[in-house]
Amino acid sequence: MQNPSEIVSQVRDSVTHAAASAAAEATTVSTVVSSQVGDFIRTQRNAAQVSLRELARSAGVSNPYLSQVERGLRKPSAEILAQIARGLKISAETLYEQAGILDRRSGTPDTVTAIRSDPALSERHKAVLLDLYESLADSTASPPTPQHAPLSTKEEHP
Repeated sequence: MQNPSEIVSQVRDSVTHAAASAAAEATTVSTVVSSQVGDFIRTQRNAAQVSLRELARSAGVSNPYLSQVERGLRKPSAEILAQIARGLKISAETLYEQAGILDRRSGTPDTVTAIRSDPALSERHKAVLLDLYESLADSTASPPTPQHAPLSTKEEHP
């Protein structure tokens, strides 16, 4: 039978090991999320044909900081993500989803990238299409329940 100090020592070692494993896993998850949002920002910036310097200026962040975000070395706050989204002319929710702040509701980043990278569209057309796409994707995420009977074009008589 073990004495109480040996049991306490074993429990302490077990807790220390579990805490170290959890901390290492959290760091890995944080790095993956930072890298994922950084890759998405870079993809959107390239699709919009905006330089890193131009995006940094329009987003109100420093060029080195934005570069670190894109490379996954920094994890931006929700406020910084909103500023970057404004600079990219995309919704902040899109970046929040990429950063893991919001759950993905509907739509795909590939669609957004395709719209932004289409050379046949003007910037105005891209903005309108992105707004329309986001509103449609949100509305189809949960279909509305019918509130009224469908209208008929012909009257029915008994």
